[in-house]
Amino acid sequence: MPLSMELLALASGSLVGLVLGLIGGGGSILAVPLLVYVVGVAPHAAIGAAALAVSLNALVNLALHARHAPVRWLCAIVFSAAGVAGALLGAEFGKAVDGQKLLALFGVLMIVVGLLMLRPKPHADEPSPWLGRETARRLVPRLAVAGLAVGLMSGFFGIGGGFLIVPGLMWAADMDVSDATSASLVGVAAFGAASASSYAWSGLIDWPVAGLLVAGGLVGALVGSRANAALSHDKALLGRIFAGFVIVAGLYVAGRGALTLFA
Repeated sequence: MPLSMELLALASGSLVGLVLGLIGGGGSILAVPLLVYVVGVAPHAAIGAAALAVSLNALVNLALHARHAPVRWLCAIVFSAAGVAGALLGAEFGKAVDGQKLLALFGVLMIVVGLLMLRPKPHADEPSPWLGRETARRLVPRLAVAGLAVGLMSGFFGIGGGFLIVPGLMWAADMDVSDATSASLVGVAAFGAASASSYAWSGLIDWPVAGLLVAGGLVGALVGSRANAALSHDKALLGRIFAGFVIVAGLYVAGRGALTLFA
């Protein structure tokens, strides 16, 4: 691998980690377009590498969350178990789609994500119920259905899907945003690992690039977490700025993918 490509992969990973540490989510959706258009990796190989990096990053963040607050483990496990099946199926669909067409669809997804990030986050008035014997009959089917649906999209696009998992958990288990954010990391790690395994089985992961992306992400996350603490009073503004960036990048990715298809 040329030195310039290695440096670009490290820089891309650092940017993804920086955004994750600064905003608290959303950075993973930048990994695929960065790998394709900055590093020069083929679309399917980029998706596989991004899925692996997202999964490992989520595990690190999950460990940090679990140290400071309780995680809704049972809800997260039921949701993730159904989602892994969906992610494996979605990955098979994604690998069967033309790379440029997949990028065009990915760009549309980025636009949708950016618009959703601009919406104000709701606040729960009452504590959300925990999964147990009394609530299992109501919560388990909802968690399984939501997990399967989110897993399909996560596997198809090769992303962790945290931005989809959080609202999915809020709907399925009546969680507030804070609880859903922590529990979502279980799903992000599981879905990313499932997608990465599928792509690795098909020989579609560029392992050196994936390693550099992970290494850069760790450095970026450290810087981003410190910046997050320093700019905590402007987190809402930072979120809106990032959402706008995702929308603009999505327009570029979707437009370039569409132009390639019709060229």
